[in-house]
Amino acid sequence: MNDFGLDNYLKLEAKQQPTWYSQEALAEARSSLSKQPPLVFAGEVDTLRSRLADAASGNAFLLQGGDCAETFADATADRIRNRIKTVLQMAVVLMYGSSLPVIKMGRMAGQFAKPRSSDFETREGVTLPAYRGDAVNGYEFTEQSRTNDPARLLQAYNTSASTLNLIRAFTTGGFADLRQVHAWNKGFTDNPANKKYESIAADIDRAMKFMQACGVDSNELRATEFFVSHEGLLFDYERPLTRIDSRTNLPYVTSGHFIWIGERTRQLDGAHVDFFSRVRNPLGVKLGPTTTKEDVLRLIDKLDPEREPGRLTLISRMGAGKIRDELPKLIEAAKESGSTPLWITDPMHGNGITTKNGYKSRRFDDVMDEVMGFFEVHRALGTHPGGLHVELTGDDVAECLGGSEMIDESTLEERYESVCDPRLNHMQSLELAFLVAEQLVQSARSSKA
Repeated sequence: MNDFGLDNYLKLEAKQQPTWYSQEALAEARSSLSKQPPLVFAGEVDTLRSRLADAASGNAFLLQGGDCAETFADATADRIRNRIKTVLQMAVVLMYGSSLPVIKMGRMAGQFAKPRSSDFETREGVTLPAYRGDAVNGYEFTEQSRTNDPARLLQAYNTSASTLNLIRAFTTGGFADLRQVHAWNKGFTDNPANKKYESIAADIDRAMKFMQACGVDSNELRATEFFVSHEGLLFDYERPLTRIDSRTNLPYVTSGHFIWIGERTRQLDGAHVDFFSRVRNPLGVKLGPTTTKEDVLRLIDKLDPEREPGRLTLISRMGAGKIRDELPKLIEAAKESGSTPLWITDPMHGNGITTKNGYKSRRFDDVMDEVMGFFEVHRALGTHPGGLHVELTGDDVAECLGGSEMIDESTLEERYESVCDPRLNHMQSLELAFLVAEQLVQSARSSKA
C-alpha cells in the first residue's frame, strides 16, 4: 500500500517540537491516537477545498476566527457557543458587504499548540519550559504544570472531539438561523457608539424582510456549514491522525479540515512543508514581511504543484506599516506562477505591542489599518481580497486597545484573559466586520467600474 512518503519528514529538521518527558509515554500516546476515529472526514475536507476554490476565484469570502490558543478549561458549551455566535454574526455582515457566500471557519477544535521564541521561560530566577499550549504543557508556572506531557495529546483529541460535537449541534440545530443571527447584530448597532453602522444593519434588515415576504424559509437559512482549522505544528499529533481515505485512497489529516503552516515553520527544506505537501487537506501558509518572491514561488511549487484552485491559501501577516510595500510583490509572484491561491489577511500577528503596564496587546486601529492596506493592494492589482484570519473571542475580555469601547491600558488589567496573544473581543470583532463590509462594498463597486 502506498504510504505517500508521509514519514519522510523524519529525515528533515522539525522546528518547534517539544522535548517530551518520556519517549515511552509518547509512543503510547501516538499509538492510542492512531486508533482513534477521525475528527473530520475526507468528504468534508473535499467540500471545503471546493468552497476555497470559489473564494480564490472571487466568488466567495473566507472568515477564519477563534482563539490564539485554545485551552482545555475554556472548552465549555458557553464559551464555544459565544465563539461560534461571533463568527456567525460577523459572517452575516460580511455577506452583505461582499454579496458573496461567506465560508465560516473557526480556529477551533485543535488550536492547542503554539510556537515559542524560546524553549524556556525565567521568572524571578526560576527557569522552566515555555508554555507551548495545552496539548504540550500547562500555563501555570510550576515544574509539574510545565512538564511536556504526551498524555496531553490525547486530551487535546478528546477536547477537540467534544468541541466539534457542539459545533455541529449549534450550526445545524437552529442556533445558526440567519434571521436570528441578524437579530443579534441589531443589538450591536443599538449601542450609541456604533450608530455609524446603522445604515448597513438597516439594509440587511430590509433584505431579511424581503425574503420573509417572499416566503423564503429554506434549510440554507436555518443551518450553515462550519469548518475547523488549526496550525499544523506537532507531528506527534498530526501524523497519528493522518489516514488513507478508503474512498479516494489518498492521505488526509483528520485532525481538522484546514491546516496552516506558520511563519516560524515554513522552511522550504523543513519537515512541516514536506509533510503537509503530501496530504489532501487545503493548506494555508503564513507570510510575514521578510517573505520574498522566491519564497512564494517555491512554496507554491512545493505545496500546490498541480496549481489546484482551493488547495493553497496565502495568509499575509505584514504589520500595518509594511503591508502596502511588501504584499504587492508577493501577489505578483503568485500570478507569475500560474497558481490561483486564495489571499487572506491576518491583521493581528504583525501588530503586537507591549503596553507600559506589561501586557501584550494590539491596537484596534492598527489591525484595521492592515485590513485597509490589504484591500487597497488588491484593488490596485485587480486581484481578489479573499478573506480574514482573526484571533477573536466571543467573550467580554479586554486585550486589544481601542475600538468603539475605547479600551485603554487600565481596562486590560481588569479583563485580560488570554494565555498567549491578545484577541479581539465580541464587540471589537463585530466592529471589524462592519468596517470590512464597507471595504467589500467599495471593492465590488471598483470591480464593476
